[in-house]
Amino acid sequence: MMLFENYGRLKARLILVAGLLSSKAFAQQPALKLWYDKPAAQWVEALPVGNGKIGAMVFGGVEEELLQLNESTLYSGGPVNKVLNPGVAGYLPAIRKALLEEGNYNKADSLTRKIQGPYTQSYMPLADLIIRQSYSNGKASHYHRELDISKAVAITRFNVGDITYSREVFTSAPNNVLVVRLTAGKAGTLNFRAGARSQLRFSVTTGRTGELLLNGKAPAHVDPSYYNPGDRQHVIYEDTTGCNGMRFQVRMKIVNQGGKVVTDSTGITVTGANEALILLTAATSFNGFDKCPDSEGRDEKALAKTYLDNAMKAGYTQLLSQHIADYQRYFNRVTFHIADSLGNQNPQEKLPADSRLKAYSKGAYDPFLETLYFQFGRYLLISSSRPGGPPANLQGIWNKELRAPWSSNYTININTQMNYWPAETTNLSEMHLPLLNFLKGLSITGTRVATEFFNARGWTANHNSDIWALANPVGDYGGGDPVWANWPMGGAWLSQHLWEHYAFTGNKKFLADTAYPLMKSAARFMFDWLVEDGHGHLVTAPSVSPENKFRDSSGKAQAVSVATTMDMAIIWDLFTNVADAAQVLGSDKAFRDSVLAKKKQLFPMQVGSKGQLLEWSKEFDETDPRHRHVSHLFGLHPGRQITVSNAPAFFDAARKTLEIRGDGGTGWSRGWKINWWARLQDGDHAYHLIRQLLQYTNTSETEMHNGGGTYPNFFDAHPPFQIDGNFAGTAGMAEMLVQSHEGFVNLLPALPAAWKSGDVTGLCARGGFVLDMHWRDGRLTTGRMRSLSGNVCTLRSAQPLQVQGTKGQLLKNGGIYTLTFATRKGGQYLIKAADH
Repeated sequence: MMLFENYGRLKARLILVAGLLSSKAFAQQPALKLWYDKPAAQWVEALPVGNGKIGAMVFGGVEEELLQLNESTLYSGGPVNKVLNPGVAGYLPAIRKALLEEGNYNKADSLTRKIQGPYTQSYMPLADLIIRQSYSNGKASHYHRELDISKAVAITRFNVGDITYSREVFTSAPNNVLVVRLTAGKAGTLNFRAGARSQLRFSVTTGRTGELLLNGKAPAHVDPSYYNPGDRQHVIYEDTTGCNGMRFQVRMKIVNQGGKVVTDSTGITVTGANEALILLTAATSFNGFDKCPDSEGRDEKALAKTYLDNAMKAGYTQLLSQHIADYQRYFNRVTFHIADSLGNQNPQEKLPADSRLKAYSKGAYDPFLETLYFQFGRYLLISSSRPGGPPANLQGIWNKELRAPWSSNYTININTQMNYWPAETTNLSEMHLPLLNFLKGLSITGTRVATEFFNARGWTANHNSDIWALANPVGDYGGGDPVWANWPMGGAWLSQHLWEHYAFTGNKKFLADTAYPLMKSAARFMFDWLVEDGHGHLVTAPSVSPENKFRDSSGKAQAVSVATTMDMAIIWDLFTNVADAAQVLGSDKAFRDSVLAKKKQLFPMQVGSKGQLLEWSKEFDETDPRHRHVSHLFGLHPGRQITVSNAPAFFDAARKTLEIRGDGGTGWSRGWKINWWARLQDGDHAYHLIRQLLQYTNTSETEMHNGGGTYPNFFDAHPPFQIDGNFAGTAGMAEMLVQSHEGFVNLLPALPAAWKSGDVTGLCARGGFVLDMHWRDGRLTTGRMRSLSGNVCTLRSAQPLQVQGTKGQLLKNGGIYTLTFATRKGGQYLIKAADH
């Protein structure tokens, strides 16, 4: 918990005061609302609210309102067994012989399947809150529902006859309560019944003074939705160990103004009221990744009671004001506005969000929709990832399925990491903390896996994890395809987030106490995992490129090989970050020297016959040349190995790879491609992919691997829903505006022609810099930089710059200008185009 304690002092330094530059330079953002003229007919039309613990999908019905609820710690199962598959490390020598000496990919594949353990557990739906509202006469008219992402409040409003009814929904983080305020425009006409149900085993009782209590228990085990052998139960509740199966409670109370309230075990009935306030809290018995949620669990009933009691004391006005103040201290740090270059006053803004998205998909000009989508990603991160809670999972915190797609777990060969790409760049560093804190537990289970499965030191994690910090290769002991089951690179990739958090914040205490020990241990695993290939290089074997396959000499599809490009790029990144961290801390020189020595021996990247970056160590034919994963471009993004200045040949090869791969793919795949094209400094191509990512999708039946887009509620369509595409889209837009991975701050490096003029405030850069920029006709005009750590700053731009009050050194190289100047901690610096 030291991470949370240390971060309090840093938070104040990260808050950017809105309007840092003059109001003349920075225009006001349009209304940041998703609004609709009809209720949601399906889940991907409902509107999400969340506080990092309680999540709700608001449907906005007239006669019946449904709020589908989640609690971020509610998973099936329990702690991972300390011994999972003893003796499997003994297969490694035979696998390596098959690969390095025999070239026998079939044998390597069959042996690699032996090194597997159990699947992860699944993220569970919590409950449904159903509000059945009755009216004296007439049909609903003037219907309107919205999600105001500037306040994190959802509103449903309509008329019945001459009476206006409304519902206001928000989830308060300070009070950990879901609040629903119902009002009627005429006194005594509010009549409704509220009840709760769950897909899990549950019972409903009444408590104390009119409370409704839903108590339940999650299954002891749930198989992944894609794993359906016919000889077993896929959802199991019974557990004889007294360990697995998490308890939970939902506690609800209604406070009325006027009228009458009656509570029984079937629900709470309100009649003749003027308005009413539903307060709903939830808690589970989760007590940490290594504690039995049943026998060692927390008292979920006491927790839920405390939350509700505190909310009752606060009252509606205080709950709302505290909620908005808490949310806006994060959200308001960044503004983003693209000027309407057509001067048409944005007629699309007058359309409901789903109609607006449809029009955009058909080519309508709507720059405000793009900036709304950017901010929606930040809204989702604040709503699904808060300090003290678990990381955002594959669906954030919103899931309606008993057996969720891919268990709604942590898929750590891309998706979990992608969730946190916008955290640092878009000034939400605190939202990164749940993932960073999670790595402490993962390193403990990962240390056991490193020993048992690989006979190695340090820690590792594979393709999947869950709230129990599972780290082993999944597959149910041999049933998984190694292309997605056996991938011990997850710990190394996740370690990048530790370094990135330091790079943006400059928090040396975090680096010394938390980040460096975890990074070093991940590197120690790689010391043992790497083997010599007989030609002077260190390689990984077995090795896969998630989740793609190649054809061997006989034309058979294979996954297991040697030294995939992604493997080697991740290890290069880890070793680089560890060495840099040791240098910053001025310690551990011997280990740093070992890391740098091994880094020099890593198998190098290769360029193929088409000018592309090879995905494998040899130029194999791919089974799917348009595959959604382009994992071998890790070194371009999120890594920093492939840059135009340090590796121009591989930079060009990366571009060729993307051209060959094409722009198709799932939602998250298109999101990653936005970031790659931004790193390639091709803003127009990145913008093209933004438009592809924002293609309207309204069914989960779209072809899974090539139909990604955006649902009516702006959730990312994998399809089905995965939240990572939302986060990647937001991160990619930020990457188009500011880049800092090369040791300098590159301003507007991938600005597309479609964003001819605009402004942004509050974006963050490595080195501890917060930036505001205003540009016109594609050229930076003014900006302001705030230095959080007092580091020397180097700005790079396509035009000469000057910084007021400094004696910076301006250099020109071709058509690029760099300006280097000293800063002081807390200093603010006005930036101007030298020719402006």
